[in-house]
Amino acid sequence: MFSGSMVAIVTPFDNQGQFAEETYRQLIDFQIENGTDVIVPCGTTGESATLDVDEHEYVIKVCLDQVKKRVPVIAGTGANNTAEAIHLSNKAKDMGTDGLLLVCPYYNKPSQEGIFQHYKRLAEEVALPQVLYNVPGRTGVNMLADTTVRLAEFANIVAIKEASGSLAQVSEILAKAGDKIDVISGDDFLTFPMMCCGAKGVISVSANAVPKQVKDMVEAVQNGDYMMGRRLHLELLEFHTAMFIESNPVPVKKTLELMGKLQANVRLPLVDMGDDTLEKLKSVLKKYNVI
Repeated sequence: MFSGSMVAIVTPFDNQGQFAEETYRQLIDFQIENGTDVIVPCGTTGESATLDVDEHEYVIKVCLDQVKKRVPVIAGTGANNTAEAIHLSNKAKDMGTDGLLLVCPYYNKPSQEGIFQHYKRLAEEVALPQVLYNVPGRTGVNMLADTTVRLAEFANIVAIKEASGSLAQVSEILAKAGDKIDVISGDDFLTFPMMCCGAKGVISVSANAVPKQVKDMVEAVQNGDYMMGRRLHLELLEFHTAMFIESNPVPVKKTLELMGKLQANVRLPLVDMGDDTLEKLKSVLKKYNVI
């Protein structure tokens, strides 16, 4: 249902720490103009953890208003409180979002059965296409392939954004339930090998800054040109790595600032880049002619 080059879009803030709406609208247009297939607001890269409920809903509303149905929007509405996730998801549904990105419950460290019951409740309560999101490096718990396979039985659970870093886990999901659930890469540096195994695309951090390059790589694989895809993948590898030189989205926001697209303001407990890592980032960006 959702495929291609999808961007986990940043949420820009002004110098007072408030949502920079006009900048956000410009970023969305930049993405669509450069071929991005799907916009994903309020994910990890969008600093959803520091948005209050009203802000969260407003950012999604602005995204939908600016996109104007030109591409699908998958709104990040996950939470570690199942009731809150249902609330945010229904609000996004009422606003007209095309799908939901639902992060695995973080901090609580639920069992696999607890994870299953969380997503089962969301599937039953919210009538929208849903993309599960497994990112154990952030949540503290890995949703195992068998749990994903169980959840694939729900008709409105259509995909999983896999950021476990395990090609074995991705392959197991595809082998057991690839006809029932799509897999989407959640790690830019693994998109190519994951797509070679059958993943449908990526929800990308790097695409915030280099949307056309990410799109070109994904499109090459979609078209069966694996040699071209491999070449583009290897060319982008150092860029992808640089986007995680500090905690996401600090490096990608700094990149966008250096490109003149926003102010690299993040909300505490995230802080601006250190001088040493900033110099390393600038070196990579110059190599890629981004700045």
